[in-house]
Amino acid sequence: MLIGELAQRTGTGERLLRHYERAGLLHPDRLPNGYRSYGPEAPADVHRIRALLAAGLPTRIIRQVLPCTTGTAAVHPCPGILDALRDQLRTLDRRADELAAARRVLRETIAEAENR
Repeated sequence: MLIGELAQRTGTGERLLRHYERAGLLHPDRLPNGYRSYGPEAPADVHRIRALLAAGLPTRIIRQVLPCTTGTAAVHPCPGILDALRDQLRTLDRRADELAAARRVLRETIAEAENR
């Protein structure tokens, strides 16, 4: 299928699909006219990519994880994957802690301003 059909089937813009290709997440064939040609597995791949992005994974980790995923973005053991996922979880936990601290400061600032 061509990029327009893949975009329509997945609800993903063509520009974003090209970005996934540049990031090494999608690997279309090229037709003689230069058009991208995607195989029948491409819609499922796009859905997995989007699910992994929604889970907070950056494309560099998704590139590692994607070959180890199945239909619902479940990850199967692949060399190095669990370490990469644990590292990402630690990063997300750290960011969540930083956001929680920022929220506390903002709430305190608002409360102080309202009590004046």
